[in-house]
Amino acid sequence: MKKKNVINLIKYHVEKNDIQFRNEAIEIARSFNAEGDSQLSEYIVNLLSTTNTLVPQDSEIDSRFLKAMPDSSTPLPLPVDISRDIKGVINAVGHDLGINKFLFEGLPGTGKTESVKQISRLLNRQLYSVEFSELIDSKLGQTNKNIVGLFDEINGLPFPEKTIILFDEIDTIALDRINANDLREMGRATSTILKGLDSLNEKVVLIATTNLYSKLDKALTRRFDSVINFDRYTEEDIMEIAEKMFTIYSKKFPKISRNIKLLQKIIKLIKPMPMPGDLSNMIKTALAFSDIDSSFDYLRRLYKFTNLNISNVKEMNELGFTVREIEILTGVSKSQVSRELKGELGNE
Repeated sequence: MKKKNVINLIKYHVEKNDIQFRNEAIEIARSFNAEGDSQLSEYIVNLLSTTNTLVPQDSEIDSRFLKAMPDSSTPLPLPVDISRDIKGVINAVGHDLGINKFLFEGLPGTGKTESVKQISRLLNRQLYSVEFSELIDSKLGQTNKNIVGLFDEINGLPFPEKTIILFDEIDTIALDRINANDLREMGRATSTILKGLDSLNEKVVLIATTNLYSKLDKALTRRFDSVINFDRYTEEDIMEIAEKMFTIYSKKFPKISRNIKLLQKIIKLIKPMPMPGDLSNMIKTALAFSDIDSSFDYLRRLYKFTNLNISNVKEMNELGFTVREIEILTGVSKSQVSRELKGELGNE
């Protein structure tokens, strides 16, 4: 800390310039932290945050390119293999060996972003997402300048050891530099990102996600300490996740009849197999739109996602639905279902 920091602090206080006072306070805390006095640095921020002065909490920073994100309080159901890798990320950060850059790749809806939120919660770190809309500029060379500015902001954060940076869908800005279809400007942007990753403060955890791993520049993927593949869901995993999601969401619907077996049987018929993101939306939508006076209406609505004929009793029986299940899904009485099947009740 320098004398000018103290003078500025008093000056901004007298002028009641809350924004500049806040920035100066953070700068002072940052200087103490850089000198190795992290306890005093944290004390200053905590002390200021309890006053009426507009000093930000840890999640509030003045930034053009970074946006604070909430963590996730609800554990995300994941397959064992992916869950083990997520625990590995948490262990790697805890061991403090400079392993701090991770790439999550996989299809949309496989839980990449939600996993980052969980990691943020478990590590008790503030999560910031990069605003790519602010980075990309139509002016020649400005995108590169913005990327440089972004990494300057990241490396200048007051508490890097309490921070996670999320590059959600990094392929938005970092594509293969030798791709003939890529704009030259974006190729240069990728090169600038490579330099930024090389100079990243090791105390900061950076996690990127992508749906287009094969399209990324190989030099970029090599910059990450670990690449985790989220395309590892089996049908059994999806059934287990569906049950957990339904159990959580259905708590708000005390009047419905919970039929996990039939719910899972319906989900098995949805093609292609829904990933957790889509699965969550399907279950939520079926519940939200359901008739409050009909205990099984949510199952009928969920069945529509299969794009199968809900009124053809014979076809439903051939798909493995019992007479009782057909009755639930169609609203047709059990006796009528039996008559339509002409006694072919092999699944009853």
